[in-house]
Amino acid sequence: MPQPTINPQMHAAFVEQAKQGGIDILFIGDSITDWWRSNGKAQFDKYFGGKKVANFGIAAEKTQQLLWRLQNGEGQGFQPKVVMLMIGTNNLGSNTDPQIVEGVKADIAELLKDFPAAKILLLGIFPRGNPGDVARVRVADINQSLAKLADLDSVFYMDIGDKFLDAKGVFLPGAFKPDLLHPDAAGYEIWAKAVQQPIDNLMALALKSHDGA
Repeated sequence: MPQPTINPQMHAAFVEQAKQGGIDILFIGDSITDWWRSNGKAQFDKYFGGKKVANFGIAAEKTQQLLWRLQNGEGQGFQPKVVMLMIGTNNLGSNTDPQIVEGVKADIAELLKDFPAAKILLLGIFPRGNPGDVARVRVADINQSLAKLADLDSVFYMDIGDKFLDAKGVFLPGAFKPDLLHPDAAGYEIWAKAVQQPIDNLMALALKSHDGA
């Protein structure tokens, strides 16, 4: 079930941005997406600065709050061609793994309802904690289920978690902050490099689908 946003001010700003349109690529999620504005600003400008990208990430939000935001203005007024979605890590403390998967599934359904012509790049939840930690294990299990949500038509799944880790599963130096949850600048660099070409490919696919319609 949807739950109201925890940040009405940011939500209101996103609704206004949505009304203005002109958005080809939408980044949407929680703090990990939100902080492209801070920790990852240099990387965002480097890789995406020349594109019509909007960032609708809000820190600390869950799948239920993202659903509410989409249903209350952030999913109306514009039609992005590509949506990069990552959500669910904040649900670990309050929801079971199947509930989290269902929450992500509901968010995807709403995105497809709001943006029927868009291509959705569903990212696996990033690893958190140390190897063997309960959260790390749960994220890996959840991601196996999220991968099954891809239909290779409108929804495409990508798990880049391993790119942040060494052979032993430890975060690469500088990739994540000491909380072992949020990427730092080096992590955003890895993320940007990993998704730049897939986003371009999905953009081309969306344009091709539109032209063929």
